[in-house]
Amino acid sequence: MRQVSVNSLKIGDVLGKTIYSSNGRVLLGKGVKLTPLYISKMRDMGITIVYIEDDRFEDVIPEDVIDEENRREAMAIIEQASQAVRLGKNLDDFHLRNIVSKIVEEILFKKDILVSMMDIRSKDNYTFAHSVNVCVLATVLGKVMHLDKEKLETLAIGALLHDIGMVHLPQNTLENHEQRTEEEEEEYRTHTTLGFEELRKRKELNLVVAHIAFQHHEYIDGTGYPRQLKGDEIHPLAQIVAIADLYDKLTSDNSGMKRVMPHEACEILMGLVGKQFPLEPVRLFLRNIAAYPTGSTVRLNTGEIGVVVDQNPSIPTRPVVRVYDEMNYEAGQGKEYNMVDNRTVFINEVLV
Repeated sequence: MRQVSVNSLKIGDVLGKTIYSSNGRVLLGKGVKLTPLYISKMRDMGITIVYIEDDRFEDVIPEDVIDEENRREAMAIIEQASQAVRLGKNLDDFHLRNIVSKIVEEILFKKDILVSMMDIRSKDNYTFAHSVNVCVLATVLGKVMHLDKEKLETLAIGALLHDIGMVHLPQNTLENHEQRTEEEEEEYRTHTTLGFEELRKRKELNLVVAHIAFQHHEYIDGTGYPRQLKGDEIHPLAQIVAIADLYDKLTSDNSGMKRVMPHEACEILMGLVGKQFPLEPVRLFLRNIAAYPTGSTVRLNTGEIGVVVDQNPSIPTRPVVRVYDEMNYEAGQGKEYNMVDNRTVFINEVLV
């Protein structure tokens, strides 16, 4: 399969990955033939990138870091937790810890992890999908930083609940990304404090979980919020979540930021070292991110157009690209460049 922009979809294209709602319900299933109505519906839902089947790339299967069922379950649990907080009820501690344990064990079990799949999100499931993705990304970073399992589970719970304070904010404040007044922006920033107040009174949770929610917008140069903490004043687990949070926002639709490609997000993160984030966790994070995810369509410096079909975990910026003789992707025998071996070949741009 390969990744394409919704705007370049053609009638009859076959969906390569299932699209889910916020509660894990299937909106459009893998294998569905796309009609004008389906394509229009995806645009209305705020989806910009999807995966489609392609016989020339039938062996290309972008793999998620965690099992699809675990991702769906985690989305449903964070939705339930948000509802419980909104209504002043207790969290479902058993199911929360159970799904976090599954995610941590799955990530610990994998020897080499390279995050190489773009997430497909609609407007209705952005908040919960974002929380789950931050949980996964933070846990991957925590693993390569050699945190023990207990700390990884605390980190994963904190990451999953890092934005829980947003349930108390008005919907227009959450949605009005680009035109917030100064007062609305100040109100938005209270989600860290609101989250802290909600989580610290819940005895079933480690207090560090509350501090992750409190500090995930603090930066080492003191320009963050709500308390303008600096350097070592910020909890290390909150710093991990902050890195995962920003990367996911940069590479997602409906986040309030302009969506950029993963290789651009990696450059942005590196540019923030010493300002927002310390060097070492960012360096380790980027070692586990595929700058050009599997299934991406790219243009090479040779002028050829191809699709990323495999990764080189040791050098995430140098994947394997399969190209075809025809620029318009007419059927033909493709050739592959392993960019670790072909040092003079590089990617000029990502085509979406």
